Amino acid sequence: METAHVYRMKTAEHLCPFGMKTVDLLKRKGYEVDDHPLTSRDEIDAFKAQEKVDTTPQTYIGDKRIGGYEEVREHLGMSVSSAKEVTYRPVVAIL
Repeated sequence: METAHVYRMKTAEHLCPFGMKTVDLLKRKGYEVDDHPLTSRDEIDAFKAQEKVDTTPQTYIGDKRIGGYEEVREHLGMSVSSAKEVTYRPVVAIL
């Protein structure tokens, strides 16, 4: 079983939904997930500076940085939404 390392924000103020989705997706696809929650602003900023990235989550499989949630989906051969694509349907419209 391959291991994926996921670095994601998990603070008292913010639980990153994309980090949670990434961990769940990898587990459903059969990966062993080594979850690395970043629990403070200092820890988050230090990680971003060290890895030269602007966002979290960041996923690593083997020696390769895959990236965030969308990049993980792409790596797994799954569809990825384009920036112009509508990914939701409004339930109620207020006029």
